[in-house]
Amino acid sequence: MEGSLRNHQHSLIRRLADCIEEVWQQHLDLSPYSVPEDLGYIQGNLEGERLTIENHCYQTPQFRKLHLELAQVGNGLDILHCVMFPNPEYALPIFGTDLVGGRGRAISAAIADLSPISSDRMLPHRYQQALSMLSKLQFSHPRALPEWGDIFSEFCLFVHPVNAQEEEQFLDRVREFLTLHCQIASTEIPLTSRLDINKVLAGQQNYCTKQQQNDKTRRVLEKSFGAEWTDRYMNTMLFDYVTV
Repeated sequence: MEGSLRNHQHSLIRRLADCIEEVWQQHLDLSPYSVPEDLGYIQGNLEGERLTIENHCYQTPQFRKLHLELAQVGNGLDILHCVMFPNPEYALPIFGTDLVGGRGRAISAAIADLSPISSDRMLPHRYQQALSMLSKLQFSHPRALPEWGDIFSEFCLFVHPVNAQEEEQFLDRVREFLTLHCQIASTEIPLTSRLDINKVLAGQQNYCTKQQQNDKTRRVLEKSFGAEWTDRYMNTMLFDYVTV
């Protein structure tokens, strides 16, 4: 699963990418996920600088798609984006994490969450219980969630880590989120009721629709590849969903 782009990215992005794949391999039964041929590795230009995107995708019995995206703009911007989309037969939250920063400089944004998909915006009891027991973390620069951020849980971590210690704290917390998520998913009993499955699909659709409102991501992609390509990429790679 080793990628080439991460070796040239911010050290926290490289370590988080390795951590995510390590936990996946340890706890899940991975198989390849079919990515459209032109969307696995992408190159373009953004205001005269090269934009490179590298996508790694897998699937498991519990997860329809595990997506890890690494991106780099010139020498100044590195990005990691990861989302785990459960199969609709599994009433699981959606794990997601993003890092934005530049080499040699602090990570400007680091977010991780297990986002509930139920209509009452509550995580399943097993998650609520386990996450409540995690140690409380202190970051000197917490960040405010965007307006569309009602999809996130009370345990969402969104910060600007300012030093190596805070970067390590963030990495450790993501590992805890991921490990817990994979362990619970592996023992989850699949749904059989069409009504329950439709509720999961509706929750996942709401999550993806809200995420697609992220104007920063859309603007960067549109500047490089145009509006039509950006719509396709956001709808088929970043935040695709199965309709009810």
